[in-house]
Amino acid sequence: MSLLSLIMAASAATAPPPLADAATLAAIEATCLDYVDGQLEGDPARVARALHPDLAKRSVIGDTPDERLGLRRMSKEELVSLTRQGALKTPKDQWNRSCRILDVTAETAAVRLETPWFVDHFHMGRYGERWIIVNALWHMKPR
Repeated sequence: MSLLSLIMAASAATAPPPLADAATLAAIEATCLDYVDGQLEGDPARVARALHPDLAKRSVIGDTPDERLGLRRMSKEELVSLTRQGALKTPKDQWNRSCRILDVTAETAAVRLETPWFVDHFHMGRYGERWIIVNALWHMKPR
């Protein structure tokens, strides 16, 4: 066997398996898009259906006078309320967002959402056939 054949065989044997089947990936992406597109449309119902009732949405703010290793915290209710107020409402021709699925196991997924304004890292959970965002750690991009 030639060296090239050995390398190709080794590569094929160590290639990672697909993250998940197409239907699962589509369902995860749909949840990500409900979250972001719902905010950009100003549609609170669409955002709400993407979120776990006990959502933990946070961003790192660092040390503050009141907290070491500070976090900005937001609940599902707060995010839905901000959406209702149109906080991120944006004309559709200005939307530029991507959802990248990083990992999927039986009932969990890790997803990265990027827009021109922020980056979110999600932990999603599968409840039956439905995927919802359980945790979100986000970062505001510099303007």
